[in-house]
Amino acid sequence: MAFILFISFIILQRLSELFIARRNERWLLSQGAIQYGREHYPFMIALHTVFIGAIIAEYLWRGNSQIDWLFLALYLLALSFKFWALASLGKYWNTKIYRIPGVYPVKKGPYKFLKHPNYIEVVCEVAIIPLVFHLYYTAVTFTILNAIMLWVRIRVENKVWATKP
Repeated sequence: MAFILFISFIILQRLSELFIARRNERWLLSQGAIQYGREHYPFMIALHTVFIGAIIAEYLWRGNSQIDWLFLALYLLALSFKFWALASLGKYWNTKIYRIPGVYPVKKGPYKFLKHPNYIEVVCEVAIIPLVFHLYYTAVTFTILNAIMLWVRIRVENKVWATKP
């Protein structure tokens, strides 16, 4: 029952992020934003979708894995950091890379101290979420795949923000 509640929460949280991203996308486009990184975006969506499927599959394959309270606490801590990062970006946050001409990166919240705090949080999430139920194969596999994805994405994002508006 704990796993069903946990994975349901993860799925609802991810869907709510997509809803917020879509709402923010409409606002960004109304402000003249330009999208970058279209080529890698479908792979990122596929990675995160398969990640959820892999969590479920490994849990079913392993049997009734018990919850690890330490990793659950770490996940909740990472999630609170994520909320801080996303709230700091406000309407500028999106799952896609957008830039409004003449607008510079947000420099408040964790963005005062770190260049990519949301990506740091995503790295933590991908590693920690499976470990809440001892799903080691999923944790290792998707940590590596996510690192590759973020290597591509951060290069695109850094290039976008390095150019003059």
